[in-house]
Amino acid sequence: MTPAPFSRIKIRTGTLVFCGTDVALIRRDRPGSVHYTPPGGNVEPGEDLNTALRRELLEELALDIAQASEPELLWVVDQRVPRPGDTPPPRKLHLLYRLHIRQDVRAALATEEHDELEDGTHEVGVIEWADYRKTADLPIFPPIGSALASLSSPDARVTNAALPPVTDDNYQWV
Repeated sequence: MTPAPFSRIKIRTGTLVFCGTDVALIRRDRPGSVHYTPPGGNVEPGEDLNTALRRELLEELALDIAQASEPELLWVVDQRVPRPGDTPPPRKLHLLYRLHIRQDVRAALATEEHDELEDGTHEVGVIEWADYRKTADLPIFPPIGSALASLSSPDARVTNAALPPVTDDNYQWV
């Protein structure tokens, strides 16, 4: 029996890595579309959130979390959007953290991320640094560009961590 859509929950850790006013995003070029994601990925079964965050930053940016400020939970995004493919989509909770690095640390980070696909090939993502104030119109997933651009500073206090949920009413899969 196939599970119903959104009957499973996955957790994804993502990180807004700031260096001054720039934030690291991974650009993914696909046929007919380009979109950006914060570095991060799914939490593995049995893995705690801190370990997942540390692992994903090392895998995608070659960033040792010891070289950064203490991660701070910034936003939570509840995703309930169908996606292409045969597998019923999970409900996904995106936990978006913020941390800061120095320029010398940034200079040593990866410039590409190689995401392994189910068939064993890799999709290459390009690490781009963007001024966070200019992200409102970027196709970022989860859709955090407006919230990111509206921060008064890279370390501005956020009083409500819950961003609007991502549903069929406000998002179309790219």
